[in-house]
Amino acid sequence: MPLRLKPTLRHDLTDASRPLAGIWACSGSALVAEICAGSGLDWMLIDMEHSPNGLDSVLAQLQAVAAYPITPVVRVPIGDIVTIKQVLDLGAQTLLVPMVSTAAEARAIVEAVHYPPRGRRGVGSALARSARWNRVDDYLENAADHVSVFVQIETAEGVDNATAIAAVDGIDGVFVGPSDLAASMGLLGEQSHPDVVASVRKAFDAVRATGKPVGVNAFDPAVADAYAGAGASFILVGADVALLARGSEALASRWIHESGEAGRPSY
Repeated sequence: MPLRLKPTLRHDLTDASRPLAGIWACSGSALVAEICAGSGLDWMLIDMEHSPNGLDSVLAQLQAVAAYPITPVVRVPIGDIVTIKQVLDLGAQTLLVPMVSTAAEARAIVEAVHYPPRGRRGVGSALARSARWNRVDDYLENAADHVSVFVQIETAEGVDNATAIAAVDGIDGVFVGPSDLAASMGLLGEQSHPDVVASVRKAFDAVRATGKPVGVNAFDPAVADAYAGAGASFILVGADVALLARGSEALASRWIHESGEAGRPSY
């Protein structure tokens, strides 16, 4: 029986009337991902860059969240053509590629995502979950409609090249990472520094001028609201591991040491 795939984050953003709120899935647990998938949030970032996720755990999380009205996005650890091919074949439909600082890097990522003649993705859909083992009619012909690719600007060089990066044909949007951006500016750990915020907003303006959506991570609600007001179309507003860490610390503070200790900084 022919099957239909879900829309990608690109489609969600096209139809959205407000910024889309997402959660970072960093635990590597399919159970935790499923719990978060039922939260009512719009999208989920399954992270392979800074989390204990490999192909097996990404597959398990994609399967776990498939029944829920949330759009999964997989962040690969690097813009490597083999890794991208494997993650796409697992059934990931929206990819986020970190540390993209030039238009040439963005073009190479687009090539890795698409089949020839547009790109260089290896053909194995009959063996893979991506096409549901050939149960998605005309998957090869329509593969570009089933996949979205977003790149992450996280360096001062990337901010300077934001217009050219976003303008690359096949890049569906840009996600700005304030933490690594701060580090690249010599302000490690100071993602709320005025100079960093100004650089984030500079990237926003450059991306939006190309007609592409721009996103950002901001766990502080006030910061997230400010970035939404500055034009962010999609925002990571929390992470599974951060919620567990801060929540368990709050329990300990309440029941063991009611010292009024200040909460630890979030991402």
